[in-house]
Amino acid sequence: MPKIAEIERTPNPDAMRFVLREPITRGVTRSYESPDEAQADPFAIELFNIPHVISVYYVDRYITVTQDGGIDWNTLLRQLAPPIREAEAMEHLETDDPNVHVSREAQESEDPRLVEINKMLDEQVRPYLLADGGGLKVVSLEGDLLKVHYQGACGTCPTATTGTLYAIESMVRRIDPGIRIQSV
Repeated sequence: MPKIAEIERTPNPDAMRFVLREPITRGVTRSYESPDEAQADPFAIELFNIPHVISVYYVDRYITVTQDGGIDWNTLLRQLAPPIREAEAMEHLETDDPNVHVSREAQESEDPRLVEINKMLDEQVRPYLLADGGGLKVVSLEGDLLKVHYQGACGTCPTATTGTLYAIESMVRRIDPGIRIQSV
């Protein structure tokens, strides 16, 4: 039964990251931006049932909850803490949702640049985004336009679409100088 070790602010004022004493998953990531997306996940649905929750992202010992800004954090944290404390480790989750880091369209692409881009993102970007309570999904590479989607705390964070996006674009341009990035 995961217990909360810490509650951390993220760069996104509308997101908080819960650090657990025990992992809720073992390397498996889940990211939901609506209750409809989370229908098969009872834990996420329980969090979405709390008013003002708009995003749930979790992996290992980290759970990030994003709210709509319509409630103060002290009130919302009191509502979020019980279901998070009572959550059971999800040992049955053996693999990530195949679309959590890369869309099906991007997975099926034969563009070799996508393999390099995803490797670079896995090694140099996603660990840092996770530390801030979020993640990054590659949506597609259409010609020289790489479309990405921020997850968790990064999904509605003002710095994600400015500084972080430009930094990622700079790294991706080492793979192909013509690539531009768009957050969708």
